[in-house]
Amino acid sequence: MSTTLPTAVAPLTIQDAELLVAAARTAAEAAGVTAAVTVLDAGGHLLAFRRDDRAVLIAGETSTRKAYTALQLGAPTAHLVDAVQPGGLFHTLPTALDRPLLFIAGGVPVFRDGRLIGAVGVGGGAPEQDHGFATAAVTALC
Repeated sequence: MSTTLPTAVAPLTIQDAELLVAAARTAAEAAGVTAAVTVLDAGGHLLAFRRDDRAVLIAGETSTRKAYTALQLGAPTAHLVDAVQPGGLFHTLPTALDRPLLFIAGGVPVFRDGRLIGAVGVGGGAPEQDHGFATAAVTALC
């Protein structure tokens, strides 16, 4: 009987997180948006965060909750919006987690070698913009 162990996947590092923040910030600034950016590791721990005093105060909490939602469900929050509407797949999903989930576009999971290693969340622009900024960040990393 052959037993194969799963291969190790490099975790999301501080350097990765800083790159994600920088790429999201660059994309947001190119669009004229002041955005907050949060990067979480696979365990939901904060690795990097950026908040600008010009951003709306709630943007920081929003970016964190978007990242947390993307991490918990392993999917971009933009893809989950319809699922929480009445009749959707997650309409009755309990929110008794560490943080309430936030189903607004702008949270994107980060995968390496097919495994979930973290998430990035962006808040400050329109939801579609935030999704684009977070996606640009993940694309820059991968």
